[in-house]
Amino acid sequence: MRILIITPGQPRTTGNWVSANRQRKGLQSLGHTVRIVETTETSGDLERITEDFVPDVVNLLHAFRSGTLWLACRHAKTVPMVVTLTGTDINHGVDNPAQKPIIQQIMTEAGAIITIRAATKETLSRDFPEHCSKLHHIAPSVDFGQRPFDLRRKCHIPRHVVLFLHPAGIRPVKGNLELLEMFEGVVREQPCRLLFCGPLLDKEYGQRFLNAVQKRTWADYAGEIPADAMPAAMRTADVILNNSVSEGFANALQEAKCLGIPILARDIPGNVSAFEPGHGGLLYDSPEHFIRQAVLLAKHPEMRRRLSRPTFPPHSLMDEARQMERIYHSLIPHP
Repeated sequence: MRILIITPGQPRTTGNWVSANRQRKGLQSLGHTVRIVETTETSGDLERITEDFVPDVVNLLHAFRSGTLWLACRHAKTVPMVVTLTGTDINHGVDNPAQKPIIQQIMTEAGAIITIRAATKETLSRDFPEHCSKLHHIAPSVDFGQRPFDLRRKCHIPRHVVLFLHPAGIRPVKGNLELLEMFEGVVREQPCRLLFCGPLLDKEYGQRFLNAVQKRTWADYAGEIPADAMPAAMRTADVILNNSVSEGFANALQEAKCLGIPILARDIPGNVSAFEPGHGGLLYDSPEHFIRQAVLLAKHPEMRRRLSRPTFPPHSLMDEARQMERIYHSLIPHP
């Protein structure tokens, strides 16, 4: 099979790109030919790429951003299409008047709709009963890169200092600035460090965030870390944080769970589905709750050890690829 994946034009360290590359790797290992295209291409460029590549199926990662480009391509009427709904699509797009028509059109024209969380499939089945037969849940696998990366050395953080790491793009939905402000209450009670890593995805918010980081001696921003170096970087942390307002599925938390790094995450559906609260980590539902639990984790190494139990993802890279392969095959006409 020849598979074309269309993903939003973002830094290669974002979740969409990590997912696209992981899926490409798995599908290629099954003998398929896979090409990834970004939405930074024009519709004319996409038409030329499609004519040259001749895909058997197209998979859109992000219904609105990838779908807008694909619908403008004349091949959209002839090539079978699958859409993987992202957290942004589900949590924000379907209620946004500017995005809703595109998302609904993509869902209507798609031969299959993939969700990353099982609960999302149930919600969509209720809200869009006309698409029930097309809905599929595929749990993401984990593909750990092996590149060495000493995050503590890069940021001059001694080994004995308790380090909280927040791996996420810098944009409002990820709550980076708000997390920085909450952490004031933690360091007042217990000395520790807070480190952020991820691409700057919102210029105005990012500048406010960088200015705020510079005013705090206990916080730093490590910039972007290559995806294949993230496991090594995460292993240097004592606790992995997630302060997102919403998530489709938190890949970084599933990776932390598999590595056995304690998690402290906001209590939202996309985080709850990534790890088992009380085993791989803890959840919080208010700033006060966050501060209380972060202080306990910083003070008590035995508490962190109790939460440091590596677990395996529910599906391997090959399991994920085979599930996608079956969906693609079902959409391709056979003589």
